[in-house]
Amino acid sequence: MSSALAAQPEPAPVVKASKVRLTNSVLLASAGSALLLAPLAFGAVEPWSIFALEACSAIVLLAWGWRQWLNRQLDLAPNALYRPMAAFFALALVQWLTGATAYRHATYAQLLLYAAYGMLAFVTSQSFRRSSQFDWVLRAVTVYGALVASFAILQGISPNGKLYWIWPLQQGGTIYGPYVNHNHYAGLMEMLTPFPLVLAATRFTDGNRKLFVMAIAALMAGSIFLSGSRGGMLALVAQIGVLALLVMRSKKADWKQPLLLGAFLIIVIGFLVWLGGNELTRRLASIHTEAQAELSGGTRLTIDRDCLHMLLRKPVLGWGLGTFPFVYPGFRSFYSTLFVNQAHNDYLQLLVETGLAGFGIAIWFLVLLFRQATTKLKDWNQTTTGALTAAALLGCIGILVHSFLDFNLQIPANAALFYVLCAIVAAPQLQESPRRRVLRRRQLLVEPVQPGLENTPA
Repeated sequence: MSSALAAQPEPAPVVKASKVRLTNSVLLASAGSALLLAPLAFGAVEPWSIFALEACSAIVLLAWGWRQWLNRQLDLAPNALYRPMAAFFALALVQWLTGATAYRHATYAQLLLYAAYGMLAFVTSQSFRRSSQFDWVLRAVTVYGALVASFAILQGISPNGKLYWIWPLQQGGTIYGPYVNHNHYAGLMEMLTPFPLVLAATRFTDGNRKLFVMAIAALMAGSIFLSGSRGGMLALVAQIGVLALLVMRSKKADWKQPLLLGAFLIIVIGFLVWLGGNELTRRLASIHTEAQAELSGGTRLTIDRDCLHMLLRKPVLGWGLGTFPFVYPGFRSFYSTLFVNQAHNDYLQLLVETGLAGFGIAIWFLVLLFRQATTKLKDWNQTTTGALTAAALLGCIGILVHSFLDFNLQIPANAALFYVLCAIVAAPQLQESPRRRVLRRRQLLVEPVQPGLENTPA
């Protein structure tokens, strides 16, 4: 009888090994790597970097699908933003298939990009499930932001007119960090700075670590000012205002949190002064000159009026996703030697390219975004879900404010990160293991441990 038992096959170890090859953390790290590498490739605006972003997105999605197939089950977490995202993609697809677009190739290229954004947002929201992933994600974002900000400041102090001091500009620009346009660097930092800032304002750091994380946030915020981006400065002020509002409305806030926010501002100012008052003055004084070299404020208003004329011609479906630079010359009401490739206002460009239908879907998207956020911000400074939602939401708010003055959402690296942050905000609450739940409650000493969990091993 023992020999019969020994002869029985034992497939369990093989199946188990196949299941652990692609864990949620591996998929999350893969999607995160694509997101964090894209800004280093000049914002993923070159043909090769756009292809790399799209290819990595497709590979990550295929890996997620392969994991589902190996496990013989479809494990889907709900997300309210999937519906407006699918509706917007369907609208652009209709433009392309029916010939409603002014330039089918441009719309097709944008469809591929938006498909990549959707893939990364989908895999990230499906893979970011547990509170145990919270710690290393915030560490990765904080370290990455500190390194990019340090490089940008160093390059700003000793520029030679080339990206990474190596690649010359093809069509001009205002280099800051890995971006040709300083406004787009500011857009990246607007989305990254809230992570160390929120981390410093929560219970997840204490003592010297809290001061260290706050210093990193100050470094990243200071680089926005040093970049000379007016939209970036305005967006950062809006983010700090929203964070201050969250601190004041928090039921479990104490006197330390407003003090920490004030300390953050003092550190930012001290950092800018320490870096060099002359350098900061030069950067701020050059804003007006650089704005004239790009587009003056009056010219931007003229472009805005021209966009409204374009909308009146095709109000429902617009001219086609990605077609603005090809259609606008026929409506331009001023003379310029510059090529106006974007509307410098993401909202107006969305209206022009997708009409009232696309703009309505975007409003639907934002309403769901903020509605989902409000359900998860309770005790944001005490829970992993709340802290993650607060950081991601502040990053989204920064870009949404900046989009009134610039076109960060036309830059693939920034747009991909924005949509991933939106998906994180609208995702379900992070799952906590019984052990972590017990430890958190014992640490907070706010409410008793649930029955049956008192003896859970710590």
